Amino acid sequence: MTRIFLVVALMLSGWVHASLWPTESRVPGGIAILEVPQRSESPPHVFFNKQRVYTAKKEGRWYAWVGIPLQQSTGEARAYWRTRDGDLPLPFEVEHKQYPEQRLEVAPRHVELSAEDLARVRRETPELRGAMDFFRPTAEPLPQQVIKPLEGRHSSLFGFRRVFNGESRNPHSGLDIAAPLGTPIVATLPGVVRAQNYYFFNGKTLVIDHGQGLTSMYCHMDGFADVKVGDRVDAGQVIGQVGTTGRSTGPHLHWTMSLNGARVDPLLFLPSQ
Repeated sequence: MTRIFLVVALMLSGWVHASLWPTESRVPGGIAILEVPQRSESPPHVFFNKQRVYTAKKEGRWYAWVGIPLQQSTGEARAYWRTRDGDLPLPFEVEHKQYPEQRLEVAPRHVELSAEDLARVRRETPELRGAMDFFRPTAEPLPQQVIKPLEGRHSSLFGFRRVFNGESRNPHSGLDIAAPLGTPIVATLPGVVRAQNYYFFNGKTLVIDHGQGLTSMYCHMDGFADVKVGDRVDAGQVIGQVGTTGRSTGPHLHWTMSLNGARVDPLLFLPSQ
């Protein structure tokens, strides 16, 4: 009952933004929405870069939501629809996008790693990637609403080319939302908690599996709500509080969305900002 009241309150406050159907953007870090010519009621099996792809039905037609990795080359790319006659290509073009550069100063420990910290990162990486890239078949209906995890200033956008203490690092794979320490963070969609831990770079982090290779990650939290790995959570349910743990320059939430193992721009799941 408490969760129902929470979701209603979020709707009244304007936190519920849009239907789940994402905005298409055929660029690295974007989403290609491809029609699949399958007419049966059972969902099609579509693959991209050897990863199973999210499929959804709209107006009687099946579509594949292909997450495009940030490192994807521009030009022609192909997803594959698996049929009785073999894998049939679903070609699409990946367009160029130049993401801005962002320079940040952080604790030296999080740039020049000691042997101990490097060993820790190597232990943690498979756990995080395994949770984020997990594919769980589900016949659940498409959720009607996407909930933004919290309101706040977008302090760092997706795809920024990050330079920490003068050293180039991987592009920013999520959206940073600045908010006061302790601000509640809610689950953006219903799902199952797949990972929950304190990681070297990400700090206190929680990963939720929404089914069919769609996952969300919430990083740098100050603390977790009363949830654990394996628990099912509802959209709008509080899962933790804003913090500044891990490699962080101040209180904020780092929010990542992933499709078929590719980190994609979370803003594509929300209306134009």
